Amino acid sequence: MFDDTYHTIKSPSEGSYKEKGSKFLAFAYPVRTVDEVKQHLEQLRKEYFDARHHCYAYILGPNKDAFRVNDDGEPSGTGGRPIHGQLLSADLTDTLIVVVRYFGGTLLGASGLAKAYKTAAHDAIAHAEIIEKTIDVRYRLQFEYALTNDVMRVINDFRLTPQNEIFNSGCQFDVDVRQSQSVRFYDAIAVLRAVKIETVFSQGANFLWVTDNAREK
Repeated sequence: MFDDTYHTIKSPSEGSYKEKGSKFLAFAYPVRTVDEVKQHLEQLRKEYFDARHHCYAYILGPNKDAFRVNDDGEPSGTGGRPIHGQLLSADLTDTLIVVVRYFGGTLLGASGLAKAYKTAAHDAIAHAEIIEKTIDVRYRLQFEYALTNDVMRVINDFRLTPQNEIFNSGCQFDVDVRQSQSVRFYDAIAVLRAVKIETVFSQGANFLWVTDNAREK
């Protein structure tokens, strides 16, 4: 049996860190898409428009293979990567962390910056509620009314909940099946030869890695 669970945060959380006059405010968000990431970044940049830097990192997908880091003007590798490292250390995905820095007038150096962003991100995670979710496959079922009892018997055996139900000349609905049970479920439905079953969604993501180069300001 393979592992078909992953961890994310239940709701937004915050953290902070101070070093030599600089303030690092960390904000963690549960996210599912890049559009959600952009919305949170836009809101923070408006709210903290007077901050010097808005460094961030996010990881998306149950396999953690879609991610991005951004140093937002800090020296390369001192902002986004330490934040990303904390996401990995906490085994989190579908999570965005943004650390907003108010410059205190004293340069911290590369190691000092990396420590600050790491510590602020860690604090935001420490204040978050981490939850476990299952990796699911969404199937769409289409069948005639006469097969309703047979289909629902399988649905109930797997303790599933129909979604997006459509009833017209026949029946159609979607069900989310835990990945480790997906083959068994498919086979159980396939026995009912008059039922059409297709995969409409399978959790996963594409690889993305972006970083920025700059000097400390």
